[in-house]
Amino acid sequence: MRVLAAPDKFRGSLTAGEVANAINKAVNRAGGVAIKAPLADGGEGTLEVLGGPNRITTVTGPLGKPVEAEWRLADKTAVIEMARASGLTLAGGPEANDPLEATTKGTGELIRCALEQGAKRIIVGLGGSASTDGGLEALKAMGSLARYKGIELIAACDVRTDFLSSADSFAAQKGATATQIRFLNRRLQRLVQVYEEEYKVLVEEIPGGGAAGGLAGGLLVAGAKLVDGFDYIAQEIGLDEMILESDIVITGEGYLDKTSFEGKVVSGVCRYAGAASVPVFVIAGEISAEAAEKVDCVSLVETFGEERSFAETELCIERLVTERIESLSQ
Repeated sequence: MRVLAAPDKFRGSLTAGEVANAINKAVNRAGGVAIKAPLADGGEGTLEVLGGPNRITTVTGPLGKPVEAEWRLADKTAVIEMARASGLTLAGGPEANDPLEATTKGTGELIRCALEQGAKRIIVGLGGSASTDGGLEALKAMGSLARYKGIELIAACDVRTDFLSSADSFAAQKGATATQIRFLNRRLQRLVQVYEEEYKVLVEEIPGGGAAGGLAGGLLVAGAKLVDGFDYIAQEIGLDEMILESDIVITGEGYLDKTSFEGKVVSGVCRYAGAASVPVFVIAGEISAEAAEKVDCVSLVETFGEERSFAETELCIERLVTERIESLSQ
């Protein structure tokens, strides 16, 4: 039995790599062969999936205080995860965040640092942001955009939301009130005009331009190519080839619901595996009724109870994988 372990992170519990390790252990015990391919959708976890950090730089955090941001530079390719510099977690979550003041400045500082250290390709994973500043502060921190001529700047988007929908779609999750969301909408509308007048770039209707509070739109102004985060990562690691060599793919995430099928890892894995006619088994912490009808899936909480699922997540995953492999081998 050849098994491809291709999970997303279980937010708050395990990284994608740790989930893949748990799947690998169970498959090996059951006498199968596992290939580990931890995944991300361009949001949090992207840095780990694309090789892990080997640099640390002090930059401006989402609320103005310095933060130590990890990133990667190898073979003139830089990988930056905006959440490491400008993420909601760094701001203390939605309760502690200041949605109007939260900034992408630190992400821009990381991009500039990567440029100055010789990067010719800069991949920016978008997702998990504290801000809705339309990327303006990142652009300012990047310095002269003329310096990025000839640099391959890639914005890996975890959503397809357009620039002007960013506040309505995500600002509430970042702690914004209804009044603040209206203000953020007006600010984004003004930025559309600024980007067109000063940079001759139209950001308004580009799919994905609203990722990370509009940072994707700001990077578009700097010449970035906006790409689907999952597809880009899948291509970088050769996911399609690994699926073709597998008898079954096991994927998963912390909470499986309808949004999981809107460009996220689970939907991407199902799409790739479906094209190759390879079955997929999904393990998730919790699963909504709507999502349960879409895929072959099992919930940790439903199977083991909430307390054990959170306390022994890896062991629970191993148990479910072992049972599935044994049933398929009979």
